[in-house]
Amino acid sequence: MFSSFPRYGRDLFLVESMIPMTEKLLQFIWKHRYFNQQKLVLTTGESMTIDYPGELNTYQGPDFVNARIRINGQCWIGSVELHLYSSGWVKHNHTEDGNYQNVMLHVVWKQDRLEIKRNIPQLELCNRIPKLMLDTYTGWMAKPVFIPCELSASKTGYCKWENWASQLLIMRLNRKMHQMLDSLRLNHYHWEEQLWWMMARNFGNPVNASAFESIARSIPFSLLAKHRHHIIQLEALFIGQANLLANDFHDPYPTMLKKEYEFLRKKYHLKKIYEPVHLLRMRPENFPCIRLSQLAAVCFQTTALFAWILECESISQLRKKLMVRANDYWHTHYVFDKASIFREKILGRDMCDNIIINSIIPMLYTYGKMIPDAAILKKAVSWLAQIPAEQNELMKSWKRIGVTVKKAAGSQALTELKKQFCDQRKCLECEIGKYLLQPVKPLNS
Repeated sequence: MFSSFPRYGRDLFLVESMIPMTEKLLQFIWKHRYFNQQKLVLTTGESMTIDYPGELNTYQGPDFVNARIRINGQCWIGSVELHLYSSGWVKHNHTEDGNYQNVMLHVVWKQDRLEIKRNIPQLELCNRIPKLMLDTYTGWMAKPVFIPCELSASKTGYCKWENWASQLLIMRLNRKMHQMLDSLRLNHYHWEEQLWWMMARNFGNPVNASAFESIARSIPFSLLAKHRHHIIQLEALFIGQANLLANDFHDPYPTMLKKEYEFLRKKYHLKKIYEPVHLLRMRPENFPCIRLSQLAAVCFQTTALFAWILECESISQLRKKLMVRANDYWHTHYVFDKASIFREKILGRDMCDNIIINSIIPMLYTYGKMIPDAAILKKAVSWLAQIPAEQNELMKSWKRIGVTVKKAAGSQALTELKKQFCDQRKCLECEIGKYLLQPVKPLNS
């Protein structure tokens, strides 16, 4: 997926001060030692070498802790604080802050103040950093492109993509899990009901996702279980709650649904849903009545779907369970009272896989984490490695720049990379970004 990319020569260092610098970038450069370490000299003229740059501190206090340096051959162990300018020490009130008493080195991009209180040794880096690296990073931050490193993403020579993709996939599953936990707390960890809500939302993707979830939440799960043996009643509940049975109809089927719905609505005091469903800008197979009829067909099979999924051993079994047909009426209709050419409205394999990827597997993963159960976690991840990669606009954009994957595990990883790193310009936290910015070899070799 990723092959060779021209790397920086060691003789290209910044000589101008026009390139923007940020403290986050300076931290990145210090952490990975991406600067010329030959003959380091402090602003006082003393020689210095770096044994260990320290550990990045994400809490209050200095930027790096437990660093080890040598000044004129003498070993120093302590903290390192970084600023763009040496005057930052005073501006940030570090002199009187007890958290900074253990700082042994002040690393700055540019020196604009000769001395600070306590006479902490200072190291200036502005003339020791590869200009090409800074030019590259600046370009990434400025260009309005699909991903910052678009021109080189498919040519990086990055040989550890599989490791990074695995990390991205777990990040995505964990993020979805945390989004799900709030909902699970509200329904007292009713896993079947949670799956029902998520699948309903999935059936409405992309245009009617929110409306379909609102419909699902408006129908108590106990009500589904009570009427699951009556497919017409399920369809009436779903389509009626979508406010699609308000008209007077000519065909017997919608007339029957309307009558059933009015009875059920009054009997169970169902609350009206005000979020509208839409038909515009979607393929006819995705029209709301067809999708709601298919959703009813899934519920008609069982209301203990999650329990069945836990026992399910293969993707093919799961697909077979999901590949339901809409009511026969919809084979010759896309909307009520308007006949069309015969076409069976079967939930296709692509849609089944979409439901598995976006609803079932996140539920499995969350359940496996909560129990905990390593076998369930393994099943969730292995299923993603078996399903073909998603074919959506995002994957088409990745393909356009030369990045392709074959399985859903890869497409989910790329989705996470794009949304959580590329879109947010978190190149310094991305393993590919780190690789592209590193010099060809240590600059002090």
